[in-house]
Amino acid sequence: MNGNLAYQDAFREELINGELVAMSPAATNHNRIARNISRIFGNYLLWKDCEPFGDGEAVFLSEEDRFIPDFMVVCDAEKIKWNGVHGAPDLVVEVLSPGTAKNDRGRKKDVYEKYGVREYWIVSPSEKAVEQYLLENKKLVLHAVYTLHPDYVLADMTPQERAETAAEFTCSLYEDFVIRLEDIFYRAAG
Repeated sequence: MNGNLAYQDAFREELINGELVAMSPAATNHNRIARNISRIFGNYLLWKDCEPFGDGEAVFLSEEDRFIPDFMVVCDAEKIKWNGVHGAPDLVVEVLSPGTAKNDRGRKKDVYEKYGVREYWIVSPSEKAVEQYLLENKKLVLHAVYTLHPDYVLADMTPQERAETAAEFTCSLYEDFVIRLEDIFYRAAG
């Protein structure tokens, strides 16, 4: 086995700025949401150039930064190697866990930004929300937050508030790809 931690054959740890960080065990909601996102993209990307990767696939951004995102899309086949993705994916999705939220929103987001990830989602199972960040002038900027509101919250909204509440959105990589929040959070407990 290679002594370099960034290139071990099997791992469930990430490297963030050279620091080894253990991954939190995923809860049922986390797994459901990650699986739903993988299925949504897998169906859309069938027979297209870009390739979806679910949880467990490593992305090597540098000698000091190796992550295992919950989901990613890679459009440059040259980046895909036998042991993972080498270089910035086009889209990365992290589903929050209590133990990972700080890194997903901070250190990992900064690294994804540094290496040019074009779109980054932070998905909150507890809030049933998707934060969509887009790369603008080499910075991941919050584009929008999409929240799947329960019926009792929608009932208390004015008609205008309900009309302004998005139930679906598009991935910036594909103009014709509409993603429904209810599909992302299908079977996720509230």
